[in-house]
Amino acid sequence: MSEQKTSKQSGAVQTTGHAWDGDIQEFNNPLPRWWLWSFYATVLFSVIYWVLFPAWPVGKTYTKGVMNDITYELNGKKVTTHWNTRALLMRDMQQGEDAVKQRKYMQKVASLSFSQVLANPEMMDFTRKVGKVLFADNCAACHGSGGQGKVGLFPNLVDDDWLWGGSISDIQATITHGRQGFMPSFRTAFTKKQLDDVVDYVLSLSGHKVDAARAARGKRIFNGQTGGCYYCHTKAGTGMKSAGSANLTDSIWTVADVNGQRDLEGKRAEVRRVILNGISRKMPAWKDRLSPVEIKLLSLYVYDLGGGKK
Repeated sequence: MSEQKTSKQSGAVQTTGHAWDGDIQEFNNPLPRWWLWSFYATVLFSVIYWVLFPAWPVGKTYTKGVMNDITYELNGKKVTTHWNTRALLMRDMQQGEDAVKQRKYMQKVASLSFSQVLANPEMMDFTRKVGKVLFADNCAACHGSGGQGKVGLFPNLVDDDWLWGGSISDIQATITHGRQGFMPSFRTAFTKKQLDDVVDYVLSLSGHKVDAARAARGKRIFNGQTGGCYYCHTKAGTGMKSAGSANLTDSIWTVADVNGQRDLEGKRAEVRRVILNGISRKMPAWKDRLSPVEIKLLSLYVYDLGGGKK
């Protein structure tokens, strides 16, 4: 006892009086006052939090807290519920300062023509920001985050080559109603020799050096009754917007990965595959998923990606 008093008076660290092996002692270090008060404050905070906000489970429900109720719209109807982060987010998205500002801009976009929006830097800045989000949520899964597409599956939206037309009104119609791309299989229509001839002619249309005799025979098949390819692609091979048929003269390939091949045989194999298998791909309509003003913004955004005029 006298040792503990002496130790306290001298300012040395006290021990509990326990010792092991004669020289191992247990110190008696009290917690700092600031730490204790901080701990008490967190306990008090938790109690206040449990009272104010949804917290404790009770049977099949939970305590709702005493914070003010939140009202927001859902499917055109007003919904009032106890305070929770989801309801708060819904209200902020509808009534928050940014949401109100966005609605004003959306109304402006809806009231302006395409040319007026394009000529207004402020409106185009808004269009790019909102259009980027709409594109990421609805289009990027197929066309890629930058609209680059994937050869053989989804068209590239940044190369200014448009099967169904690249004007803003054309793009708007495509997004609104969707598109159905189709080319029949010619697997049973051509002999192997005829197929090889048509392949060389198709490649020659876009400037590839092929066998001239084969290409000449292929041209007759392409523009004749045997092939009948000109019905959709025209005799010049430039395609038709009304049918969504590809322009075969511009070296832009949306299905056959011709540009990805190193040699002529690889290019021939790609074109041959498309002719044999045909094409069947569909883009869904978005008129039931997006509002008219959202489709308008998305049309402007996609147009801005490629600047399509075709």
